[in-house]
Order: sequence, then structure tokens, then C-alpha cells
Amino acid sequence: MRAAFLQMSSGDDPVANLAMTQAMVAQAAAGGADLILTPEVTNCLSGSRARQEAVLHHQADDPTLAALRQQAKDTGKWLLIGSLALKTHDADGRFANRSFLIGPDGAIAAQYDKIHMFDVDVSATETYRESAGYRPGTRAVLGRMPQVTLGMTICYDIRFPHLHRALAKAGADILTVPAAFSPVTGKAHWEVLLRARAIETGCFVLAPAQCGSHPTSTDKTRQTYGHSMAINPWGEVLVDAGTEPCVTFIDLDLSEVAQARGRIAALRHDREFDGPA
Repeated sequence: MRAAFLQMSSGDDPVANLAMTQAMVAQAAAGGADLILTPEVTNCLSGSRARQEAVLHHQADDPTLAALRQQAKDTGKWLLIGSLALKTHDADGRFANRSFLIGPDGAIAAQYDKIHMFDVDVSATETYRESAGYRPGTRAVLGRMPQVTLGMTICYDIRFPHLHRALAKAGADILTVPAAFSPVTGKAHWEVLLRARAIETGCFVLAPAQCGSHPTSTDKTRQTYGHSMAINPWGEVLVDAGTEPCVTFIDLDLSEVAQARGRIAALRHDREFDGPA
């Protein structure tokens, strides 16, 4: 199976981001990709709640989702929209960070809301409170394609191995980890976390990422790490896309999933235990 990452530098203008995304999807489709993957918050990367409130939509009328569903149908490709920032009807007004698997017929085959919120203090000057603007999901999700199953996660989820193990034990062959990783934590942890999840589960890990400095109409700028990666089930890095926007192709031999799990069958070796006290 041939996959293609879109490594992007989305800003806070969904219209401009959509034009960029569609051009890159077209390039990936022309390059023969069977599965095309975009990063987290493909439609709008913004640190301003007011800006998000002004430009975001509900799922039913989101123009990015509608356009990308049509493009998947027009190209006959599977499309993993890493995530879209979407309005919800929640009383507290928080948004959803939602990933979509779109089939070659343009239908939504699966959707997943990010479970783990990035509420961290990276340093005295770099803090994040994702839960202030986004409400967490509550359900793990598999996306099923012909002959392959995806375990859908988003960014900060990568730090929670039990989620990925549950997805693998439920049938996932590939774990998708679209991201907008901080440069500080990206440099320290991104590759090792992706490789660990692949080794623990015997899955391919496909992680399309946001990169660089993101265009903004406010004074709240954002930098992200880039380095979209593909990891094989033995934990080897197959692709590192670097730090610039690009389309990157990778050919996957799905038989490697069974091979890795046959060599080390850790998914079958869980044992109950007591404690700790």
C-alpha cells in the first residue's frame, strides 16, 4: 500500500488552508497514494479562542470537510483528515478536535475525537491548556479499509500507550498519529514515542505533522516541530519528512505486521497482577 503524508503549515484562515490542502492532496493522488494523510487541525491552527469562534463551523456545514470529501470521491482515494477544529453544541462552547477517515466514495468511514488534552507547562514561557478550548473525546475508534484497519489517535494521545495497545488488540494494523507537536517536546520525545508505540503494538505508525511558523491574523503565534514520520512494526523509521511543508510518499508492506507480531507476540502475553499497594 502506498501512503502519502501532507506536512503542512496551516494558519488561522481556513479558506487559505483548504486551498493549500487540496493542492497537496492532488499531488499525493497523482503520485499514486492509496491513503493520503493530513496533520492535526488541518483547517485552522490558532491560539486565539476569539479567532476560532469567528472562523470555525459545525461538522454539518464545515466547508473544509465538504470539499475534502468531494476530493476523495473525485480522486478515488482514501483520505485521513488528521483532524479538523469544529464547533460543537456543548453548553460550554468548547470545540472538537476530530479526525476523519474518508472513503473513495466520499463518505465518512470513521471519525474520532481526540481523547487526551494537551494541558502542560513546557517551560515558564510555554504553556498549553487545550481543554480550555476543546472538549475531550471518550471513545477509541478503528477505521476500516479493505484489507487494513487503522487505529485513529491524535497528537498528545501518543503519550498514552494503553490507548494504542487497545487499538492494536482490537485489530489495528496501522496507528495514525496526526500532530501539531511543540518544537521543544518534539525534539525531545516525538521520534522515541512513535517508535515505542510501533514496537509495543507491532503496528505501522503513520504520523503526519504540522511544521514551522504558522500564519496568523492575531498576535498569538505558534511554532510546530514537523518531522512527519512513518515507523514500521519493528520500530524502524521509514520516513522523516524534515521541517518544511511537503508531500512525502511511503510504500508499506503490510505483511510486516504479522511478521513482527510473530517474532514478539507481546499483544498475547498480558497477565493479571496485584498491586501496587
